[in-house]
Amino acid sequence: MTDLSRLVDDPAAWAPIHKIAGTLDKALPGIFAADYAERLEAARHRLRTATGSLAEE
Repeated sequence: MTDLSRLVDDPAAWAPIHKIAGTLDKALPGIFAADYAERLEAARHRLRTATGSLAEE
């Protein structure tokens, strides 16, 4: 637990917090990667291709 455990002592309240924290730990490092802009543009291109919309915004 963290220092916040002194504020909330109900273990049931911590379950969703830990789940969200785990998801963020996996997802957030990607946006700080050196090649993030290229990966984002590739994902946008795949989405445009999949939806049939090749119009640039």
